Amino acid sequence: MSYEKLSIKSWSEDDRPREKLAKNGAQSLTNSELLAIIIGSGNDTDSAVSLSQRILLHCQNKLSQLSKMSIVELLNFRGIGQAKAISIIAALELAKRKSLEMIPQKTTITSSSDAYQFLRYKLEGLDHEEFWIIFLNPANQILHSCQVSKGGISSTVVDPKIIFKLALTHLASSIILFHNHPSGKVSPSKSDIALTQKIKNGAQILEITLLDHLIIGQNNYFSFADEQQL
Repeated sequence: MSYEKLSIKSWSEDDRPREKLAKNGAQSLTNSELLAIIIGSGNDTDSAVSLSQRILLHCQNKLSQLSKMSIVELLNFRGIGQAKAISIIAALELAKRKSLEMIPQKTTITSSSDAYQFLRYKLEGLDHEEFWIIFLNPANQILHSCQVSKGGISSTVVDPKIIFKLALTHLASSIILFHNHPSGKVSPSKSDIALTQKIKNGAQILEITLLDHLIIGQNNYFSFADEQQL
């Protein structure tokens, strides 16, 4: 059976995405079938599934790449109008928020992995850089976390004075720095290394410990502490 030449209505009921979901559950569907349900219809040559396959192929079959696409980019696919593009973006945002809800509410950080799991869903998949901080008490329990800077595709400006002011405001004994690399590559740049050392030195004067600096990529991270670069 050709997805491109036959409409979904002509398929066997077991092969139709909506009927398949109703009968076997959402987990039985492929990503393209789930996306086809969201967009509802294709164009004059592509079924909804075929069109969904084209979109996913453009994103290297990665939902993380699809989530970065804008309305304008989605409109480049024939058969995707503004309403469908908005539906796709809304569905992916809901999936992201579900992931955030599923993060264990663990307030004690004992490793770089703990820190990564706490903030990864706020930083992964972004098309711009953001800089975040976690403030901790003497028992390494989280007091507060916040974004301190938001920048462009390749950099963001961070003012150490703001970091130290916030750390003192929250009476933090230690801090963990975070920023993301939209490229997905987590190797630190020279400026990343220099900034980390600058903040470490300033924190020591205030008797605040810089526990780590994590660079978040896509499903991976770099830890200055793990790599003994603090």
